[in-house]
Formats: sequence, C-alpha cells, structure tokens
Amino acid sequence: MSALAKKSKRGVLILAAGAAIQALTGIPAAWGVFHEPVAAEYRLNEAGAEWVFSLIIGAFGLGCVLGGFLQDRFGPRPAGLAGAALLAGGFAAGAAVPAGSAAVFALAFSLPVGLGCAFLYPAVMSCAQKWYADKKGLATGVIGGAAGASGAVLSLLVNGLNGRWGIRACLWGLAGVLAVVCGGGAALLKNPPQTTKQPAASPADGQDYTPARMLRTRQYWLCVTVVAMASPTVLLFSPILLELGRQRGLPDAWAALPVAVGSVGSAAGRLLMPLLSDRLGRRRTYLGLFAALAGLSVAFAFARGGWFVAGYTALTFCYSGQAALLPALGTDLFGMPHAGVNYGFLALGMSAGGLAFPLAARALHWQLARHWVAVAAAAGGFVCLLALRPTGGKGGFDKSLRKN
Repeated sequence: MSALAKKSKRGVLILAAGAAIQALTGIPAAWGVFHEPVAAEYRLNEAGAEWVFSLIIGAFGLGCVLGGFLQDRFGPRPAGLAGAALLAGGFAAGAAVPAGSAAVFALAFSLPVGLGCAFLYPAVMSCAQKWYADKKGLATGVIGGAAGASGAVLSLLVNGLNGRWGIRACLWGLAGVLAVVCGGGAALLKNPPQTTKQPAASPADGQDYTPARMLRTRQYWLCVTVVAMASPTVLLFSPILLELGRQRGLPDAWAALPVAVGSVGSAAGRLLMPLLSDRLGRRRTYLGLFAALAGLSVAFAFARGGWFVAGYTALTFCYSGQAALLPALGTDLFGMPHAGVNYGFLALGMSAGGLAFPLAARALHWQLARHWVAVAAAAGGFVCLLALRPTGGKGGFDKSLRKN
C-alpha cells in the first residue's frame, strides 16, 4: 500500500473515531433527559439540579483552556485520553455517590464530566482538521454534526437504560460505554506525519496572537461576550425541557421529543453554518444567527405543542451554528499558531453565560423570565458583533468585516 493510501486510510479512521467520540459528549444538549431521574435519586430540588448543569458548563469552559494547553504541548492523544478518563470517571463517580447526597453528586459528577467534554472536543477537532487540511469544511462538518447529534444518541441510551434499570445503573452503563468508545477513539488520535510546528507568523501581521496578547485586545472581550450572550437562548431551557414541554401541551410519551429533534437541528446548524459563512462572510452569518436567536426566543416564549418542538429545534440550529463558527472566528482574528489555547479562552464565555444567566432568570421571579433574558442576551450579542472590528491581519473574518 502506498504512503498516500495509508495516509488516506488513517485519516478516515481518525475522522470516524472523532465522530464516535463526539456523538457521546453532548451532555449539555441531553441534560433534559438526565434532569428528572438524577433529581429524584440524589434528592436535588429544581435549583440544585440546574446547578449540576451549570457546573458542567462552568467546568467545560475551564477545561477548554486546560485542554488547549495540554494539546498544544503534548498533542491530541494525551489530551483526548485525559478527557475520556475524566468523562467516564465522572459518570462512575456519580453512580457511586450514595442516594440523597446532592452536594457530593454535584461535585463528583459535574466537574470531571465538564472537564472531560472540554478536553475531548478541541483534541478531536484539531486532529481531524490537520488530517483534512485541504478539506477542513468536511472535517468540521462531520465532527460538528456528530456533536450536534449527541443529544439524540444520549437520549436513546438514557431512556433505555434508565427505563429498565434506573438512573444509577444508567450512569454505570454510560461510564463503561464512554470508557470504551471515547478512550478507544482517543487512542487513535495522532497528528499526520507532515504536521510539524510551523514558523510563527510575524506578530506585526496581526495573525499570531499568544493568549496573553489576545487577552489585551478589545476584540477578545467582544468575542467572549458574544459567546456568553448566546448561551441562555438554549442552555436556560435544556435542564427543564421535559417539564416545560409538558406545560406547553406535550403528552408524557412525547416529553423527550424536543431533546431528540433538537439534536437534529443542532447537527444541521453545525454542519451548514460554517459552509454558509465561507460564502457570506463570518460577520454577516453571525449577525443573521443572533437576529434569528432573538426573534425565535420571543416566539418560543408562547409556543405550544408541535410549535414548541419546532421552536426549540430552530433555536438549537442557530445556537449550534454560531458555536460551530467560533473556532474559525478565533483563527480569523488571532491566527493559527495558538489556536487551541485561544479557543479555550474564547469558550470561557459559555461558562460565564451558563453560570450568570440562570441566576439572573431566577432573580426576576416570574414565569417568562427565562425567555426574556434569552431575548435580551441575543440582542446584546448582536450589538457586540456590530462593534467587532479586524485585528489588522488578512483573515477571513477581516475580509467579511470590510466586505459587509
């Protein structure tokens, strides 16, 4: 077999392994199906169950930074294996916590699960893009689509395992599945042979920003605010989606339908929006997505029955679409040499939003507070995007700024 054929075969294998890993790491998207059985088993009230979710989101942002440093220093395999160990270990630890131990469960489960998901995503995505350097859209679409579909995959697994044996056995079972699939997939991650450390671009060209330099720019703080402002449009509703669906007229048998169908919207958004941004420009695509998030959040506040499912699916499409653009936004503005770590610092916006906006919604004390917080946040993100300007280089986002 020729060297080219071997490389092609290995690239397909890594892409398949990455997709399998990401199909199991969408814990936030599927949290609605965990919420009720976890709350019942560990005696969590509604606020406590939401805090478990918020801690996962907070740990995810921190993990993106730590995982980025680990990946840049040692490569995708160590970062991926560490992520798989954390993720499977978090599920096993949660299963081992005694019933009724709410605070212990929140820490033992949420922190390693959030960190594990964060270590895995950039390791998988960067490795796949390096193997498909001439087809980054394909690599991003396959990995992103698998991540988007994760909600449906996990919903099927949780509903099946929990319905038959209970949530504790479900957590043990998922720990085993995650250890085998994510651990096995991470063991295959390896940069292609020709991937060597490239000479850093001159800092004068605006496209080689170290994390320290990036953090001193106005563009970074606008970008991280945009990421935070997107989070409440979906993450405020993911933990309570089943109960909210019942309140809006969905029968019990269909309560998990928004999670499954919403994951289809998420996968489509992650697949299609990066392709659209290549044609329209990153800025124009981002602005359109945030305008849609604001309008859809208004409609979602009053949606019932099938419209409730459709509204949530549209929200997940737009939310996941803008999330899929974040790696490209980071490299357009701050360059490639430190992309892994810089992405982690940008992802901190999701942690900030995931922690702050639930507090804001609860403080307002009225039924539709979550919806109006989501509307206001999406509008704020739109304004931040309008204020975003180039860093001075020649990246794609800079071109779209000048063009649009």
